[in-house]
Amino acid sequence: MNIIKTDSPPAEALQHLEGLRQAVRKALEEKWKLGHYAVVWEDGKVVKKSGDELKKYISNE
Repeated sequence: MNIIKTDSPPAEALQHLEGLRQAVRKALEEKWKLGHYAVVWEDGKVVKKSGDELKKYISNE
């Protein structure tokens, strides 16, 4: 098996990553609009976020 080492991931992997980011952003935005909360991983802990805290995650993604 040949292993090719590069400094950056392949273009296809970056496309998949962007698709996942968009899906998460859309799900968090939906929760925010409905007034629901989301559970996220933050600083090594599971944290419940809602309202303006959740909106921060939507705009930073």
